[in-house]
Amino acid sequence: MEATVEVDGLRKRFGPTPALDGMTFTVRPGQVTGFVGPNGAGKSTTMRVILGLDAPDQGRALIGGQPYASLRHPLSHVGALLDAGALQPSRSARHHLLWLAHSQGLRAGRVDDVIGLTGLASATRRKAGGYSLGMRQRLGIAAALLGDPPVLMLDEPFNGLDPEGILWMRTFLRALAAEGRAVLVSSHLMSELQDAADHLVVAGRGRVVADTSVADLIAAASGDRVTLRTEARSAAMTVLASAGATVAATGRDTVTISGLPARQVVALLGDSAVPFAEVSAHRATLEEAYMELTRDVTEFRGAQVTS
Repeated sequence: MEATVEVDGLRKRFGPTPALDGMTFTVRPGQVTGFVGPNGAGKSTTMRVILGLDAPDQGRALIGGQPYASLRHPLSHVGALLDAGALQPSRSARHHLLWLAHSQGLRAGRVDDVIGLTGLASATRRKAGGYSLGMRQRLGIAAALLGDPPVLMLDEPFNGLDPEGILWMRTFLRALAAEGRAVLVSSHLMSELQDAADHLVVAGRGRVVADTSVADLIAAASGDRVTLRTEARSAAMTVLASAGATVAATGRDTVTISGLPARQVVALLGDSAVPFAEVSAHRATLEEAYMELTRDVTEFRGAQVTS
C-alpha cells in the first residue's frame, strides 16, 4: 500500500503574481506531515498542483511515482479534502458517498465502512446542506477514505471541530499514518499539529523554509533557555546576571535565563540563599518555533493568491 508524494521544483505564476518558486519536498508513508506557512506561502496552490487542479509552469508532483492525471481510479491512490463545502447540499451524506463510490468502481459496502470510521452513522440520511462545518469535515474525510488510499491530503481539517472532534481528528490522523499511509495536513493550528504531526514542511514565499521533524524544530527553538519561578525575582536576576547569564523577566514571578544550564542556576541560587519554586529547561511550543522561523517570511509583494 505504501506510496509517497514527491514535489520537485514547482514554479507557478498567476499572471504577474508568483505563487510557487521552486517548492520541493517529499511526504513519506508512515507519518503525518504538517504543511504550514503564512497566508500566500503557496500551500493551497501546491496541493492543487499535486491533485492536477492547477498545472505548474515548471517542476512536477508525483503520487506513488505517477502524476495525478495518469492515475486510474484516483481515489484508490490518493484521498483529498480541500473544501468541506464541496458537496451537493440537497443530497444526503450516504447518497453523496454512494455517488462517489460508484464513480470510482468501488463497492457500496465501502460507504458503510467509512461512515463508521468517521462517526457519521447517526446522520447519514440527513441532507448534507444542514450539516455543521465539523460534520462536513467528517463527511469530506469519509469521501477521501473511500478508496482506502495509501496517500491522504487534508487542507485545514481541524476547522469547525469542537474539542471532542479535535481530539478525534488528532488520534485518527496518527492512526492512519500508523497503517503506513502518507498523510499531508495543511493547518494554521500549530497546537493541534504539535500533537498530531511527526514531520513539518514550512513554506514561505512559494518555497520550503524548513523540512524537519516536529521534535527537532521544537528542540532548536527551545535552545539553552531555562525557566525560573521565584518570589524573589529581582534578587535572582541580580545573582544570575552577575554569573554571566542573560536574564529576562517574563512574568511577575517568572524569569527566562540563557547562558547557564539548569543545574548551575540551582547551585547559584542556593549559594546566595535566593528562594525559588521551580527551575526547568525551557521547552518551546510548536507555535513559538513556527513564529520564530517565519518571522521574516512574508507574502509575495502584491500577492493576491490564497495560502
